[in-house]
Amino acid sequence: MKSSPFSATALVAAASLFALAAAPAVRAQQLTIGSPNVAVADPVVPLPPTKSCVVTLYTNESFPTVTPTSTLPLWDGSNHPFTYTPPAACPGPWEKVVYSADFSVNAGVAYDRTAIVWLGGAVIFLGTTEEPNQLQTASWHINRDITDYSSLLTQAQSGYINLSNWYDPNGALGVGPLTGIYHASAQLLFYPAPGNPQGNRNGPRNGGQAGLIPRPDQVLNLEANSLDELSTPSQQLAATLTLPTNIERAFLDVYAQNQSGEEFFFFDVADQNVASAFEDTYASPYKEAEVTIDGQPAGIAPAYPWIFTGGGDPILWQPIPGVQTLDLQPYRVDLTPFVGLLDNGKPHTIAVNVNGLDATNSTGYFQTAASLLLYLDHGGSRVTGQVTEDTLQATPVVNTDDQVTTTSDGSISGPLSVTSSREFTITGTANTSHGTVTTSIHESMSFSNVQQFTLVASTGANTQDAVQDTKVDKTTTITTGRGPAVVLHEFRDYPLTFNYDVPVYPNGSFALDTFANQEFEQQVDIGDGWNMMTAQLDNHRLATATRNPYPTPAAPTNSSQSYTYSAPFGACYSRTITSALGTSWPSDLTSVTDGVGCPGRVNALSWNDEFSDLASREFGATVQLLP
Repeated sequence: MKSSPFSATALVAAASLFALAAAPAVRAQQLTIGSPNVAVADPVVPLPPTKSCVVTLYTNESFPTVTPTSTLPLWDGSNHPFTYTPPAACPGPWEKVVYSADFSVNAGVAYDRTAIVWLGGAVIFLGTTEEPNQLQTASWHINRDITDYSSLLTQAQSGYINLSNWYDPNGALGVGPLTGIYHASAQLLFYPAPGNPQGNRNGPRNGGQAGLIPRPDQVLNLEANSLDELSTPSQQLAATLTLPTNIERAFLDVYAQNQSGEEFFFFDVADQNVASAFEDTYASPYKEAEVTIDGQPAGIAPAYPWIFTGGGDPILWQPIPGVQTLDLQPYRVDLTPFVGLLDNGKPHTIAVNVNGLDATNSTGYFQTAASLLLYLDHGGSRVTGQVTEDTLQATPVVNTDDQVTTTSDGSISGPLSVTSSREFTITGTANTSHGTVTTSIHESMSFSNVQQFTLVASTGANTQDAVQDTKVDKTTTITTGRGPAVVLHEFRDYPLTFNYDVPVYPNGSFALDTFANQEFEQQVDIGDGWNMMTAQLDNHRLATATRNPYPTPAAPTNSSQSYTYSAPFGACYSRTITSALGTSWPSDLTSVTDGVGCPGRVNALSWNDEFSDLASREFGATVQLLP
């Protein structure tokens, strides 16, 4: 995009300048030692010090809404509508917009549910819920930065929240009484940009004000107000759109949420005999969301192994849920190399499918949604260009090494591994009002899933232990012919270990031992390829749960979560929380440790994250690690 100012001297000077101003202590969730209520180590979205304008979306919505005349069992899978009107006192542009929500569920029995909020047809929140226990009401708070969706918020819009839930206190469905009722309230917080005029917020190359953060000019959606359920690789979430002719950057925010038989896709088994014996889905554990434009491969989004609060055993996730469980984050696919094609004034079909599903699978699916974020050239009405290289293959190569053996009595033992590796380059040019811009994306993705199976046919004792890892390494290089290139490098790692063991004893009793080690690592580097600045994030969750004899919780049952973030200009955050089973269920929060590794052991995050601001200005689009 614009010429890079990066040099060793400039980077040192910038870091020194910003370090002179002490970053404020960051807000984090207020936690109570000894409480069984929901607890996360994630930071709360840092908020500007200015007064916000508040718009209420919905208040105390109930899922389901139970009345004396309700017919039981009661299912509520409907969209609960609300209306949105822009804040008159804060007409924009906005420095930051935050979705702020509160959820709760009464003490009782309920499954984890998916909550989704649509506004103007776009997803502004997707998350799952805490499963309640029968002794304690659960409540939690969500803050999500949705500033990139500001263009949707400039006019009145209709919206919906959906949190599908069963209420069945008499157990008529055959799974026991379901008595949990969820409630939700939400607001949008608008923080105006003082002194900034209405209009484009992009940097000077687009005719906007110097120093402002570039934000998408339009947000379009592949499908409004519903999640598409994709259960085979040929099914697609797709939309045919005629787009503006002056797009110079384009991105697709992709959600691919594992559901039903695919909820535990990391336990999928490409061996029908083993899959049937362990009640797993017969499919490859390798999953990816693939994006196409007019049928041409345009990018991939790895499937993060989200684990919901009922996953494997609910006591693994109370009171500390899994990584991103309550606030699922989309994966942003860069489609900028294709803008020359998208700008030609003709209709184009943008689609998402999920590779790795069985061709005839009907036991599980991925719920998908996608929003298209467009940055326009404000200096011209037409951008031309072309894709000059695209080596992304439509079908990944997946290797399976099945060494599982079955004896004559039906006992099963042995390992099964699935691996895949992708590497590709996509390059395109865009002839803009400020010159020709070439965007080249080089990306590799490696995947490994190794499972160890044991099944003793005579007793039913069984073990299924999975070790999975997905690594994504992507480098985007932007050249203009006017000065050094801008290079953005991002590395992501999704390691997961999940052990599920069922010992059976001679008296016929059995136990359930589960262990989960789940992590999300992200590193972002920005510079000219030689002089780079780096920010890092790590979100790590460990949990051990024991029921012995089943279903009685017993020691060891404990968990922890650590969340760390570090970046130039003094940004630092570190929090570790732990929980353990006491004399009785449920488990309680046992410790909160802040600031380890930060200067003075003090967490400090600026509300505007100077690294993100600098990286976004140089890259010409949002670069953001924190939620």
